[in-house]
Amino acid sequence: MKKLLRVTVLAWAMLPLPLLAQSKAPDYAPLTRPITVDQVPGKDIFYSIGSPGIPGKENEGNTSNAGYVVTPEGVVVFDVLGTPSLGWALLQDIRKRTDKDIRYIVASHYHADHIYGLQAFRDHSRAVIIAQDHSGDYSENKETADERAEVRLEQRREALAPWVDEHTRVIPPDMTFADKVTIALGGKRFSLISAGPAHSSSDIMMMVEPDGVLFAGDIVQNGRIPFMNSDDVSTTHWLQGLDEVLALNPKYIIPGHGSPSAAAKEAIAFTRDYILYVRKAMSEAVANWVDFDTAYNQTDWSKYKDYPAFESNNRGNAYRIFLELEASQFKK
Repeated sequence: MKKLLRVTVLAWAMLPLPLLAQSKAPDYAPLTRPITVDQVPGKDIFYSIGSPGIPGKENEGNTSNAGYVVTPEGVVVFDVLGTPSLGWALLQDIRKRTDKDIRYIVASHYHADHIYGLQAFRDHSRAVIIAQDHSGDYSENKETADERAEVRLEQRREALAPWVDEHTRVIPPDMTFADKVTIALGGKRFSLISAGPAHSSSDIMMMVEPDGVLFAGDIVQNGRIPFMNSDDVSTTHWLQGLDEVLALNPKYIIPGHGSPSAAAKEAIAFTRDYILYVRKAMSEAVANWVDFDTAYNQTDWSKYKDYPAFESNNRGNAYRIFLELEASQFKK
């Protein structure tokens, strides 16, 4: 771990200064809906909250949360939003608040709605991008259980034009780690903790101490139906990851989607209760050899049907959990 940190510091120091001061404004499509950045009360910790729906032209791709921490020795960013335009807006917000260097960007996982903003930071800062080891699976030349990078990019170029266009590119991480790494910067400790495979194979949480603020990534989605319909998803591991979140006992939690909260346990419970509810319904179906369509139609979804992303995510989530539980029977 110490070796990784020494290399990280060296890598940051050797990167050339960006050409931003010497160039014209970047050619990113302007946003018609500016991002809103709020502050954790009493802390130099800031966050942007996305729309609770799925990425589309109506929300300009702004559906995920992101944030950053300002210290006397530089800035640490957690996620960078879903288009270069959004990433540029987040970068400009940082620049309004501090002239400190952006030292590190932590990518909670490599899904499009969290990483396309990396392009703006790569082109206009010398931040070191850190991700979990499995983030390296996300490239145009590899097929992953989540999605293929080039296929998703083509889809986004159509769904999110002009904010994602032919110039948009996927930026890989500079450094990765397996389980856990800690960064010490400006009197704060940033504990990066692998939580996958859960929502993805490369999930990361970031605990900021001594503030007690947790950037949870997509394993916590407060007041929004999470996306689980991927072969990479393991709700068994996801529940274990949520136990880890509880054990950290955060004072304030910023989820990957949904509302930040000082009531961290309640925010964590929303995702946990949803997973347990779907697992219970599908486990009963699997145990009784009930087919998925019948099981889904017979389940009472009234508790969740009015939450954002229910229509787009819930049926796929239930089917993925049905398959996960079905497969577990054959492993016994």
